[in-house]
Amino acid sequence: MTAGLKEQKKILVVDDIPENIHVLAGILEDQYNVLIAASGEKALKIVSMVPDIDMILLDIMMPAMDGYEVCCKLKSDEKTAGIPVIVVTALAAAENEAKGLELGAVDYITKPFNPALINARIRNHLELKGYRDRLEELV
Repeated sequence: MTAGLKEQKKILVVDDIPENIHVLAGILEDQYNVLIAASGEKALKIVSMVPDIDMILLDIMMPAMDGYEVCCKLKSDEKTAGIPVIVVTALAAAENEAKGLELGAVDYITKPFNPALINARIRNHLELKGYRDRLEELV
């Protein structure tokens, strides 16, 4: 394994639509180690088994367990509460965005995807997470 791969951040993409997963993975795979979950249940399982996930891109509209419930479960567990969650969804109404942010998401991106916007927001939130993690180590 090269040093570059070892340092790649892990991003979990959670969406029940394979086309959306393919688009997001295509945007991210050159810069990040991309993990994929096609359901909320699978996402929670991956997060419990894979250490050090750096960020989650989470769709809201999924069968069985929607993204809001996934976000609540992540934020209520101290092991996963610090993982930044960015909601990526077709739900563009202000009340949907407010609900996602109130449940603990750090950002909200609506579809269709804008690769430059996604990359900028991920980079910004990963940088903030890095600062937060370093501060916690110092305290």
